[in-house]
Amino acid sequence: MKNIPLLAGCAALQQRETDVVKSREAIALMIDAVKAAAKDCGNESILQYAQVIYVPRGTWLYSDPARLIAGAIDAPQARTVLADFGILQQTLIGEACERIAAGEIECAIVAGGEAKFRQLQASIQQVVTPETMQDSQPDEYMVPDADLCLDAETQAGLMMPVGFYAMIESALRYARGETVDANRHRIARRYQRFSEIAAQNPHAWKRDVLSIEQIRDPVGKNRLLAFPYTRMHNSDWNVDQASALILCSEKLADQLGIAQEKRVYPLASSESNHMVCLSQREELHRAPGADIALQAAIDHAWLKKNSFDFLELYSCFPAAVQVCADALGVGDESDLTVTGGMAFAGGPLNNYVLQATCRMVGLLREKTVAANGLVSSVSGMMTKQAYGLWGNEKPKQPFAFLDVSDAVGAASNILPVLENYHGTAMIVGYTVLYSGDTPTRAIAIADTPASERVVVYSEEPLVVQRMLGDEMCGSIIAVDGQSFTLAEPVAQT
Repeated sequence: MKNIPLLAGCAALQQRETDVVKSREAIALMIDAVKAAAKDCGNESILQYAQVIYVPRGTWLYSDPARLIAGAIDAPQARTVLADFGILQQTLIGEACERIAAGEIECAIVAGGEAKFRQLQASIQQVVTPETMQDSQPDEYMVPDADLCLDAETQAGLMMPVGFYAMIESALRYARGETVDANRHRIARRYQRFSEIAAQNPHAWKRDVLSIEQIRDPVGKNRLLAFPYTRMHNSDWNVDQASALILCSEKLADQLGIAQEKRVYPLASSESNHMVCLSQREELHRAPGADIALQAAIDHAWLKKNSFDFLELYSCFPAAVQVCADALGVGDESDLTVTGGMAFAGGPLNNYVLQATCRMVGLLREKTVAANGLVSSVSGMMTKQAYGLWGNEKPKQPFAFLDVSDAVGAASNILPVLENYHGTAMIVGYTVLYSGDTPTRAIAIADTPASERVVVYSEEPLVVQRMLGDEMCGSIIAVDGQSFTLAEPVAQT
C-alpha cells in the first residue's frame, strides 16, 4: 500500500464559562481544538502541512470558518471546505482519508464546534455576543442533493427532528411487538446506561448518573416534547464544545516523527446518501442504508458485525441508536456508546461525530493489543447513514471510501404521499407533540388501501389522549384532507 492514511492527532474540548464577557465564540473554540490536536500529535509543525480544512456548518454565521482556522494556524495554502446541514459528518472524514490514500494530499484537518451554552447565557443575562464577521466564501461548499422533509410533513406539524424520530420510535415499537409502557421503559433503561458511560467520559457535558425514572418520567424540567420522548431522550445542543481531527499520510507521519502509539488507522468509511423523506419510506422502522453501508464497510475491512471492541452509535434520539443497533445485530447487552451519547456527553449541532471519533481514538490508543471501533453517523431524519471503522494497527488492506447510495436506492421502495386524501387509512407511525406541559397535536403517517401515504393530524383532545395511552400503529383512521379522526383499531397483518 503506497499511501496509508492515519489519524495523527485529535482533541475535544469544552468551555463552561458563565461570564459571557470571558467566554469565547465558536470559531475560537475550533481554533483551540485544532492547536490542541497538533499538540496531541507530538509535533505541532504538522499544521503547516494542512492542505484541506473541512468544517461542518453549525448554528453560527461564519461564511468560511475554515479560512479563519487556516489563518490562525499559519496554513494560508489550505483549501477551505464548508459542509451544509444534510451532509454526513463522516463524509468529511472519509473524503479526507480517500484523498490521502489517493496521493492527492498529505494532510487534512476536520474541525467543528458550537457555543450554544454561551448564547444561552447571553440570552439569560441580556448581553449581546458578537461573532467574527467574514466576507470570504469557502473554496468548496458541500450541500445535500434533496430536501430533508416534505411539505405534507411540515403542514401536518412535523417541524423539529424530535417529532420525526418519535414517529420512527412508534414504528420500531410496533415492529418489535412491544407495549407502549415496555418501550418507554426500555429506551429509558438504555439511556440510563448512557448516563453511566458519560460519567466515565472526562469530556462529557453531563456526568451525573440518572435513574430510569428520571429519564422516562415527565417530571419537572424533564417534560415530554414528542411522545414518548422526554427532554432526556433529546440531544443536548446547548453546549460549548469543539473538536478537531488531523489526518495525514504515513509518509508525512514518518517524516515528522509521529509516535507509533499515536497513530490510529481508518479501515473503511461507508455511507448512503440516498435521500427519501420519512413519510415516503415503505418501512419507517428500517433504514436500508444502515444495513447496506455497514455490510460494505465490514466486508472491506475483513470484519464481522459482532467483532468490534468499541461502538459509538449516533444518538440524537433513541430511534437512531436502535436502527443502527438492529443493523449490527446487537442489543442492550452491548455498550452502544463510548461517549455517553448526545443527551449526556453533549450534542454540538453537526459536530458530534468528530467528538465521538476523538473519544474512540483515545480508547484505541489505550489498548495494548489489536483493537477496533465503529462510529456511526446519521444526517437528517434518519435520512442518510454512514460508518467509520478504526483500528490501532496498520491495516492489511487499503483504505476505502464507499458510497452505497445506488444500492440503497435499488433496495428502497418510495411511496407516493397524498396531500388531499379523503377516506380510511392505517397508521404506520405516530406521535403527539407538546406545547409546554400540554399535549396539543397528534400526528400520524398512514397507509391508504391503495398503498399510498398520508401525513395527517388531529387536535381533538379525546384523540390526543387516546394516542398517549393505547398502541395506535395498525389502527384505522378516517382522513379528511390533512386531519383525521379515529375508527376501530384492527389487528396487525
